[in-house]
Amino acid sequence: MTFKDNWIVKNLLAALVLVAVLVGLATWGLNAITRHGKTVTAPDFTNLTVPEAEQLASHSHVGIKVTDSVFVRRLGAGVVYRQSPKAGSTVKKGRSIFLTINSIVPRKVVMPNLYGYSVIEARAELQNRGLNLGRLNYVKDIATNNVLGQKINGRDVKAGDLVVSGSTIDLTVGLGSEESTSTVPRLIGMKYVRALDALHDRYLNAGRVRFDEDIRSYADSMNAVVYKQDAMGASKALGTAIGFSLTLDSSKLPAQ
Repeated sequence: MTFKDNWIVKNLLAALVLVAVLVGLATWGLNAITRHGKTVTAPDFTNLTVPEAEQLASHSHVGIKVTDSVFVRRLGAGVVYRQSPKAGSTVKKGRSIFLTINSIVPRKVVMPNLYGYSVIEARAELQNRGLNLGRLNYVKDIATNNVLGQKINGRDVKAGDLVVSGSTIDLTVGLGSEESTSTVPRLIGMKYVRALDALHDRYLNAGRVRFDEDIRSYADSMNAVVYKQDAMGASKALGTAIGFSLTLDSSKLPAQ
């Protein structure tokens, strides 16, 4: 009996081939499911209608899902107000981007209790309720970046109160050391909502917002991008207001 005629050897070889095929198929299937190594940049859907967002999503190889609505009086009905993940984020090809759109009529939501939350936790909770984070007002307290108060238009708002969806909530926040600082991020090329999020990520506030003459409506301001800003890269105290300028003229954007 030769080596090739040995049935044990034949069975072992057949088993090895089968295992190799199964491993290959499993690897291919896993890569296909997870789209391993295939990522795209999330586009900016702000101020687009849902059909416009669908078209942009198709061209950008992502999906969209409308999951919530807010009411912003000066913004067009049915257009995208916010998205998650944020514009510019790296996502897997085919990933769904969750959209919050501007509703036609205002609705009210229950104000959450943010006391003791970190700023990041508070912002996430507000966004989950269809509310917006406004100014961060720092006061001396041992609990740095923990929420000590919540206000609408300068008035205290209690947990459980009904507030209009899309309202801006200002937070009183603790500051354990006056030496606590943060680096001002680059805002150039960002739309207003994204620029505001970038500042809040660093525990900073939006300061004076300057508009080019070509910005004539609220919708224009939502489509405009930052082309100038104050103090980029500088180290500033937490809660510092950072001013910036918006334009619709992309030729004004500085070179990278």
